[in-house]
Amino acid sequence: MQIKTIRDIEVTGKRVLVRVDFNTPIENGKVGDATRIAEALPTIRYLIQKKAKVILLSHFGRPKGKVVEEFRVAPVAAKLSEMLDTKIHTASDCVGEEAESVVSKLKEGEVALLENTRFHSEEEANDAVFAKKLSSLGDVFVAEAFGAAHRAHASTVGIAQYLPTVAGLLMEREVKELNQVFHNPTKPLVLILGGAKIDSKIGVLRKFSEMADTILLGGGIANTFLAAQGFEIGESLYEEDKVELAMDILMEAAARGCEIVLPKDVICADAIAAISDKTSTVDIRAEALPFNLKILDIGKESQQQYAEIIYSARMVIWNGPVGLFEFKPFEKGTKAIAEACAKTKATTILGGGDTLEALKRFKISPEEFTHVSTGGGAMLEFLEGKKLPGVEILGKI
Repeated sequence: MQIKTIRDIEVTGKRVLVRVDFNTPIENGKVGDATRIAEALPTIRYLIQKKAKVILLSHFGRPKGKVVEEFRVAPVAAKLSEMLDTKIHTASDCVGEEAESVVSKLKEGEVALLENTRFHSEEEANDAVFAKKLSSLGDVFVAEAFGAAHRAHASTVGIAQYLPTVAGLLMEREVKELNQVFHNPTKPLVLILGGAKIDSKIGVLRKFSEMADTILLGGGIANTFLAAQGFEIGESLYEEDKVELAMDILMEAAARGCEIVLPKDVICADAIAAISDKTSTVDIRAEALPFNLKILDIGKESQQQYAEIIYSARMVIWNGPVGLFEFKPFEKGTKAIAEACAKTKATTILGGGDTLEALKRFKISPEEFTHVSTGGGAMLEFLEGKKLPGVEILGKI
């Protein structure tokens, strides 16, 4: 899939409306992790250099269609100003007289960040009238929010009904890298899935049981599959109503020659123990778990096994931690996978907010991997083969 990008159009002197994903964590009133902002900087700098008038739109948090002070974009604007070393113009709304005034006063090469689009309920409803109001602020629309590309909202897809639409440089890179995985994967291909629930990963599990040589599971997902294989999982987090589904997926994968690997041993804690950095743990065989323990990470033997499988692959896709990595006693499994993915010579594609948070915790640079996606859900849906609304709007070459 070749798509039109900002390189394919004339932007000089034009009002360029850019939908970014600046939904960043805030700590003590300031941006904590600026990764999403940094990823959009090449597009913003390109437009500045081309003397466009740059108008940025983003959602922030979940204000549910109302103005919520803690979800204003002011901290994001401050961080963006610092990173670009330039003034960022702002408005207290993303539509209306003030937004129109701010945009009308922009000079070529200047940047404005308008207020949170989700302060309007019409945003998530993809309301046509609201989308038209947003579109009136620009001459060209640039889709740059891959992390929100699986959502059909007014600011992600609605605007495209009214303005010429192209991809930003980040969106272009995301589509290019994930297309390579979907249409031309390198074998042996290994998929690693963690996290708590199966729901958002059913499709990608089934798709990759056709494509992958091996699927490594950890976290709550693995617990559900262990239960499907008849293991007692004590007080561990799992989805009882998904056990039958897990059995079906195991059989489908086996029939297709794809091996789903579950932890042989697990790191556990007492079910009633308070979780902290000092929680007492035990590494125990998966088939011998007592009823009063809960699984919170993959064990040492499984860490080694998963790493060896990663080293034997030529392409690795990873989404989701395999343990409660936020606490030291349960970080080793996720850390072992992160380090193996960083060291392997294979093509490595990573995604998901928790996965990126783990890299930050372990001080592993995203540059150690072939591609680190800014989208978790969007990445999974793309790899599942679903059409993403925010990608489908892009003009094809």
